[in-house]
Amino acid sequence: MKNTEHKQATERASFSGNLGYILAVAGSAVGLGNIWRFPYLAAKYGGGMFLLVYLILLVTFGYALMISETALGRMTGKSPVGAFQSFGRQKWLTFGGWINAVIPILILPYYSVIGGWVVKYAFEYLRGNASALATDGYFGGFIADSLTVEICFAVFVVGAFAVIAAGVKNGIETVSKIIMPLLVILAVITAVYSVTRPGALAGVRYLLVPHWSQFSLMTVVAAVGQLFYSLSLAMGILYTYGSYLPKESDIEKNTTRVELFDTGIAILAGLMIIPAVFAFSGGDMATLKAGPSLMFITLPKVFDSMGFSNVIGSVFFIMVLFAALTSAISLFETSVSTITDETGMKRLPAGLLTLGISLLLGTASVLGYGAWDFVHIFGMQILDFFDFLTNSLMMPVSALFTCLLVLAVTGKQRIAEEVRLSSRFRREALYNFVMQYLAPLFLIVILLSSIASVLGWIQI
Repeated sequence: MKNTEHKQATERASFSGNLGYILAVAGSAVGLGNIWRFPYLAAKYGGGMFLLVYLILLVTFGYALMISETALGRMTGKSPVGAFQSFGRQKWLTFGGWINAVIPILILPYYSVIGGWVVKYAFEYLRGNASALATDGYFGGFIADSLTVEICFAVFVVGAFAVIAAGVKNGIETVSKIIMPLLVILAVITAVYSVTRPGALAGVRYLLVPHWSQFSLMTVVAAVGQLFYSLSLAMGILYTYGSYLPKESDIEKNTTRVELFDTGIAILAGLMIIPAVFAFSGGDMATLKAGPSLMFITLPKVFDSMGFSNVIGSVFFIMVLFAALTSAISLFETSVSTITDETGMKRLPAGLLTLGISLLLGTASVLGYGAWDFVHIFGMQILDFFDFLTNSLMMPVSALFTCLLVLAVTGKQRIAEEVRLSSRFRREALYNFVMQYLAPLFLIVILLSSIASVLGWIQI
């Protein structure tokens, strides 16, 4: 079995080394989830308390799932469907592979629509239109203009396809090595500018200093949900990227580096946004807790109130565009890898098929805010429904299947053996405890809370 697995892994495309893998996984992790979602959740659920809970979960729950998915991918040398099918004793578990594979195919279209919004804002800031972007109603008018949004969406998703078409080394790895350092530089510049605004230090304290009075069960639920976005968990991505890893690549060290990179960018994102909004609003919590609209409605107003608004807006949205693109690339690659593995289709046709699906489903999300704005599913517009379906329902189920695969089929010891091929596995005891007890509990809580939320029983 091991010889077969090694042969499968070596016949696949692969990263040239640890750096390429780390930057690719970090690029996948550092997307709109970090730059857009993390700050507004931190603002809503207690600032420093949310950050503390998130960090604790990152090094326990997040770490365990990252190790599991990466090790299973490298062990089998396959994308998620093949990885689950490699352990044929429990046929019902193969559903876990398929749900892992379907999630990125469903996320990529609507994620690329949001990426198209970022394209539009970056373009307008580069044109010097900061004041126009800050006017009331601009964002609502823009997303209702289906033709303009469709063009921006198509530019974004075709850009992601072009990277995938170039392959793992020449495409994903090369782009990640260029974009990720630039993203860090732009994030640091924006964060420094933000925290040095008059009145911004109060926002810094709100983000970094935990207060127990801000703690609640929903802080934990929101932090667990954020981990899926931040670490690319339960989307088949880590299975796929793990299958490209050579046996000598240190899984534990690479996972730790991605944790550190992800944490750094998340904190930088918080420092970019929360102090600036704090200074702009005078600490008004209603403004700070604007939610998903924070980036496209509130921030343009914040930038317009600053000096050099077009410059800082351009830098910020170019950085967000880089982050969104690297995550879209990983979603695209996972979809292409599954199609090639399961159908025998060559890489380019599989990429074109994925592009076609993305354009079709993405157009539905575009029209959902325009000509089809009357269409609602469970009270949600089309894009919001796809987001709820994948992130609130399918991803917790997907991660539960990974836990079941490890606990009921492979066993934690086999995962440990795979990790120890290249690592000392210093956190093995922690891994075993989290997978046995904490991970299933957290996943059930997040799934039940998501269902309760859509039924109106609680508000997340």
